Amino acid sequence: MTNPLTELLAERQAHIEAGATTPLPTHYAVNDLAAALHPETQYLRITKVVNHGTTAKSFYLAPNSAQGTQHLAYFQAGQYLSIQLMIGHSHVTRAYALRSAPQAALHDEYILTIKLVPNGFVTPYIFAHWQVGTLVTASAPMGQLTYNRFRDQHHVLGIAGGSGITPFYALASAVADGTENFDLTILYGSRKHDAILLGDDLAAIAANSDHVKLVNVLSDETYPGYEHGFINLAIMQKYADLAHTSIFVCGPGALSKFIASEVAPLHLPAGRLRQELSGQLPAPTPTKTTPATVQVTVKIQDTTQVVTANTKEPLIVALERAGIIVPAACRSGECGWCRARVISGDVNVPKIADHRRAADREFGYVHLCATFAKSDLTIEVPVHDLANQFG
Repeated sequence: MTNPLTELLAERQAHIEAGATTPLPTHYAVNDLAAALHPETQYLRITKVVNHGTTAKSFYLAPNSAQGTQHLAYFQAGQYLSIQLMIGHSHVTRAYALRSAPQAALHDEYILTIKLVPNGFVTPYIFAHWQVGTLVTASAPMGQLTYNRFRDQHHVLGIAGGSGITPFYALASAVADGTENFDLTILYGSRKHDAILLGDDLAAIAANSDHVKLVNVLSDETYPGYEHGFINLAIMQKYADLAHTSIFVCGPGALSKFIASEVAPLHLPAGRLRQELSGQLPAPTPTKTTPATVQVTVKIQDTTQVVTANTKEPLIVALERAGIIVPAACRSGECGWCRARVISGDVNVPKIADHRRAADREFGYVHLCATFAKSDLTIEVPVHDLANQFG
């Protein structure tokens, strides 16, 4: 009697012997594509610098093939790069929106337009040291201030203040060249008509596209053809049907907070208002008992270091100033890279930048870029691999 199991084994052996002897591939095309679109680090070099008066500069960036970056990663209009710098003994990161259109990345060009913060830590360094030939280390493109037709309305109302215009410049460029398909109205808040960053270039894009509209709003001046005052609900409703519009906001924390309060009575559906902060998060209003400085005990694996923190600055600034390497990207509380645990002490997390999960709030986890100390603290910071972020 024939044994079915023996027959099955014989059949399997026959298939094995008939199989190809070609070695299996050592890598796959899908992995190569993923590495090109989402590199851990991009090594860039500056090819051109354009001054916009004395307070802003545009830096044109190309791949630095000598360090291994052969081509720039593609991106969605509205995304940013997290730039990594070594200033003195401090390892710091800053997020700067890509001003260039996504199509430019296909030709290996990025453009970052950066506004000088006179009393800041990073922008004065960039203005003093970045020039043609300077090497720059950056992340892959990141950020969620992007258009998604399954999530967003066909009409997008972009609200910008100051250097917060840069992601909308990229969005306008992408709409104008056909990369994106939606209608974009930009309300751009500036102080005076002769101090509008990228104003002429953005106006030219709008003038040549039926799907891009630019409205300048001046807070400190009345000027023909421009709106005057602050970007409030009345101005928003003048240029958009907010019941059928997605609202994107990018600018200082004060702008985001004001816009959120203006649209609150409308009870917009979740996700209809999307915000991205530019610049450092403003400090919450201190109480009478909040000291000017506190001591922060930082535990990283089996090491402990005590640093002094200014209660008017996010905790991440104190750690970077002390030379502690902290993973960071967005600097506005959203991405979660700088997640850490508060073991003891009191902190203040402004609601506008509190993007933590409910479980993180319950168990004392914070995002260091959006957390201010209120007392002496002990925190636990995850180990971070310097090579992954600073190359």
